[in-house]
This record gives sequence, C-alpha cells and structure tokens, in this order.
Amino acid sequence: MKPDTVIIGASDVMERLRQFALQVAETDITVLITGETGSGKEVLARFIHNHSRRAGKSFIPVNCGAIPTGILESELFGHEKGAFTGAVQARKGYFETADRGSIFLDEIGEMSLETQVKFLRVIENGEFQRVGASSTIYSDTRIIAATNKNLMQAVAEHNFREDLYYRLRSVELQIPPLRERGRDILLLTEHFVHEFQQKHTIPFEGFTPDATEMLLRYPWPGNVRELRNLVESLLVLEKGREITSGILDKHLIQRNRFKSLVHDPVRSEKNELQLLYSSLIQLRQEVSDIRHMVQQLMEPGRPPHTAPLLLPDPSEHTEPPSITEPGPAPAPPSLDEAEKKTIIEAINRCGGNKKKAAAALGTTERTLYRKIKRYGL
Repeated sequence: MKPDTVIIGASDVMERLRQFALQVAETDITVLITGETGSGKEVLARFIHNHSRRAGKSFIPVNCGAIPTGILESELFGHEKGAFTGAVQARKGYFETADRGSIFLDEIGEMSLETQVKFLRVIENGEFQRVGASSTIYSDTRIIAATNKNLMQAVAEHNFREDLYYRLRSVELQIPPLRERGRDILLLTEHFVHEFQQKHTIPFEGFTPDATEMLLRYPWPGNVRELRNLVESLLVLEKGREITSGILDKHLIQRNRFKSLVHDPVRSEKNELQLLYSSLIQLRQEVSDIRHMVQQLMEPGRPPHTAPLLLPDPSEHTEPPSITEPGPAPAPPSLDEAEKKTIIEAINRCGGNKKKAAAALGTTERTLYRKIKRYGL
C-alpha cells in the first residue's frame, strides 16, 4: 500500500470511517465524500481505490474547481481534432484514461449544469462522447466524488441537478474536521514530522508540553492540510530547535494574518471584508486613543497621576515646554494595499514558488494567480 493511502487516526470517529471505507471499497458503487476544505478527502478516495479490485489500475484525481468551466468537458471526456480553436489533434479525456481504474472528482459542486448532464450519463451507463465527436465511447471507471459544499442547498438554488445529486450520494462518507478528532492531531503531527524528515533529513527536537497542548487547543480551520503545512514550516524555519508554545504561537498568528487578508473562494467574501474592515477600524480607534492620551498628558493643570516621569531640576530655570498639537492620525492601509503587501511577503518567503505561497496563505493557486494578475505583480 502507498504511504499516502494510510488513514492516520485512532479516534472512534476515524475508526468507523475506516471500516465504512473498507466496506465500500469491495464494490464499484459511486461514493460521495464530504468534509471541510483540507480534511483529507483525496486521501480517503485513494484509500478506497487501493483497497478495491482496481488497485493495480489508474487512479486519476481531477479538481473540478481548478479547471476553467469552458475546458472541463474536454478534460473529462476528451476531444476530436478541430473540435475547437487549438484542438490540433485528438485527445483522450480523463474517463478514457481511467478505464478499469478510478477517477476522483474533487469540488464536484463547481461543475457547470451543462457538464453535469453529460456526467450523469457516465454514472448511469458509462457512456460519453468526446467534444466534437458523434460516436459513443464506453469506460468502466469507478467514480468517487467529493465536495465541501452543501449540495442539497445547491440543488434548491438550481445550481446542481437533483437527479445527479441522488446518483452521487449512493454512499456518502463524511470526514470530520480535525478539531473534532482529539489526539489524532498529535498522531498526524508525528506522521508529518517523520515523513518530512525522511525526505529532507532535517533535525528536529520535538515539541515542549505547552506547545503540545496548544496543538490540541487550536481549532485548525484549514484542517489536516493546515497542520501538514505548519509542520513543514516549523522544521524548515526553526532549523531543528525544540518548538515551544511561544514559537508555535508566532507561526500560527502569522498564518492566520495571511488567511484574513487573502480571499478563499469557498468562504463568504462579505464576511471576510467585514473582518478586515473591522480590524482597520480598530487600528484607527487605537491611534485615536493614543492621540487623546498624549493630549491629556500635555495639558496644563493635569492631575498628579499624569505627571511626567522626569521632573526638571529646581535649581535650573526652565521655560515651560511648548505644546505642539499632534497631527491627524495616519490613515490605515486600504484593503487592496494590505492584501497586495501580504501576497508579496508570502511569495518572497517561499522563494517565488507560487504553489507554496498559496499554501502558506491558506488559499488556492487559482485564487493566488487571479490576485497576482489583478495587482500586476
């Protein structure tokens, strides 16, 4: 079995999930995996494939949300030469390539309604047509889909076909968020440390007890993916040091600052804007409070508790200090300026590697490239 198909966890909820997955793997039934972003849906899909009769055949993961809507159909079903501009030769799609194997369709909720119609036909009888072709192709492919969206709500909003929804959820496996898995957090941390050390032979002194407690208390909004990225950052940037709660807190604060500034398309953009503007308003208020304190301190006849810390020598004749009215408080940076600066910092820290920068920011490569283009970076 490949290392990336091992399901790490000793909690009751993960043990039940593991047993259900093994039962499902024995059949060819379509599976829908649900769970928050970064919870390990692809790992579970690979686990099912590697315990099925198709284990020796192809496993092809496809992120439907990362492929532009206009070319997703061609990627899934292939196309004929001349089917569209740029189609200089015929090409197989993922379903043809995955014949007798498994295909994992992540972010299935991002699939357009038009493509959903053709996908439904593949689920029902394994048949499809390449783009620009009239002949029908048959593919014996096991379908495993995943989403972090509420598909029932998408059906109610007419963004997802109801018949496809019920076909997909023949069996639904829900992955719990990391914050609900108790001490599995420590097992996963140990696994990621060992895995990274094997690849890069980096020394590591472990975590202090207070840092371990912090790992268990932290809510992990990015789930297992966030934990893996954090472990790799700690091993690289702390260069073998023992990780204390202070060091860990510094890394968690920095990561959360990035996440609050760079938009994740899955989350509510309105809520993120409100969060950022609230932070800017709070900053403005703090500056205003400091101005007020300074003005009070410099007013004649202030009460004793506001006296300056250094008193003049009574033997010296001194003129009363001149009072200069403080200037206006500096305006906080705009939303765009703050976001642009954060993106530049992340890319520089990752040595220009956009994939690593996106992971550090807690967003997708697609979103990061969109922001880079927007700001002309």
